[in-house]
Amino acid sequence: MAMAWSDDDYDYLFKVVLIGDSGVGKSNLLSRFTRNEFSLESKATIGVEFATRTIQVNEKVVKAQIWDTAGQERYRAITSAYYRGAVGALVVYDITRNVTFDNIERWLKELREHTDSSIVIMLVGNKADVRHLRAVNTEDATTFAGKENIFFMETSALESTNVEQAFIEVLNQIYQVVSKKALEAASHSTSLPKGQTINMSNNDVSAIKGGGCCSS
Repeated sequence: MAMAWSDDDYDYLFKVVLIGDSGVGKSNLLSRFTRNEFSLESKATIGVEFATRTIQVNEKVVKAQIWDTAGQERYRAITSAYYRGAVGALVVYDITRNVTFDNIERWLKELREHTDSSIVIMLVGNKADVRHLRAVNTEDATTFAGKENIFFMETSALESTNVEQAFIEVLNQIYQVVSKKALEAASHSTSLPKGQTINMSNNDVSAIKGGGCCSS
């Protein structure tokens, strides 16, 4: 049985963004992971929406704040600001539409321009349930992910295949990055002025609760 936490009961807050072309299933991936829901009639996201889910990683309570960015070109100028503070990203394409895979390179470029170099990225080939309409080979996506040094997984929001695994893997990897940074910061703590305060907004920055920022 899943454990329940209150909204303020967490050790880490990680901001994760979902990006990719319109219609690839980002909203259903979000609703499947955060509410275990799927809608065949879900409408295109306007601007940005987000939902949260709290999980346990290495005995720490992690609150994932997952942002669903609109894929339509006319919203690109709006959504670029929402990359700020993201420490993880799922870059999604539709395995039945080649053009959505071809556009991944552009989405990655935009993502990397607006985020820290340590961001954890997962390439997600969604709609794996529509096997008879497959247009993007798994091998091609695996090769691309290897070249870009990012993680890769095929999912089906409809059948709930690998959705949990994809998000959990990203959150686990973020935790590893954050833990490493914390250790490095601790080793240099003697050079920091005592009593220094770092102000931070929970709206757009991933954070260690009661501590500093995980990403620039």
